[in-house]
Amino acid sequence: MSDDTRHMEDYLFDLRGYLNLPRALSPEEVADLNRTIDAIPPLAPGEWHGHVHNQVHSPRFGTNLQQICEAGPPFEALIDHPAWHERVRRYVGGEGTFDYNHGPLFVDENFANLRGPGQAISLHSGGHTRCQRTQYGWHDGRWHCGQINILIALTDIGPGDGATVVIPGSHKSNIEHPHLRSQSYGSDPADAVEAAIEVHMQAGDALLFVDAICHGSAERRNPGQRRIVVYRYGPSWGRSRHGYTPSDHLLERLTERRRGYLHPGTYRSPPTPTA
Repeated sequence: MSDDTRHMEDYLFDLRGYLNLPRALSPEEVADLNRTIDAIPPLAPGEWHGHVHNQVHSPRFGTNLQQICEAGPPFEALIDHPAWHERVRRYVGGEGTFDYNHGPLFVDENFANLRGPGQAISLHSGGHTRCQRTQYGWHDGRWHCGQINILIALTDIGPGDGATVVIPGSHKSNIEHPHLRSQSYGSDPADAVEAAIEVHMQAGDALLFVDAICHGSAERRNPGQRRIVVYRYGPSWGRSRHGYTPSDHLLERLTERRRGYLHPGTYRSPPTPTA
């Protein structure tokens, strides 16, 4: 990446709170990911397939296949994919500071979301919350972001397909969007909210955004299924939002860097006494 490109990306990320990454994945990578999802049998809410968990917050939100990196090599490759890896490291920041704990990043959460007609998720988050996990920070020439998300489209997502919705610049807002005051979480899709825009994507495109931005999704009105994958990254001292831990089998086959991003802790204990 040239310095001019990086400087423009940094400007747009600071201004808007997100970056579009077109063609982040090849058609072959997208096909492999979709085939891997297709191989997972239908799961009831709360049911597991190996170490992949069907987490259902609400039927309206669709299905979250949590710990999707456990599904196979195509998802393992997303942990430090070159299309976004260095960008995520830059925006999470913390290298050379007290935030740096045995490595630069921790994958806080990774899941595939499958959503059909009538399903959506309402607007949530925003800079006004000042939540530590989702905070947006810039100090002394460095970013310090509590969570950077990579959202990857595995299907084309256009008008009526339930596109991701963001409010540009809301990651630095001090004031709650009035729409958030008038709805309970999950009650309304993020359609037609003032200042919000739909992010249309082709399969293989990725969206990088700080979780502090106010975001949600439009309701899917077209037939078929919207498929996305989300990997959330934060500082290496973090812990899993939902308490998931990677399996020993997965850790054994990962590269050292990927293993560190899923299980960054180095734990110490006294030596085992000898007889």
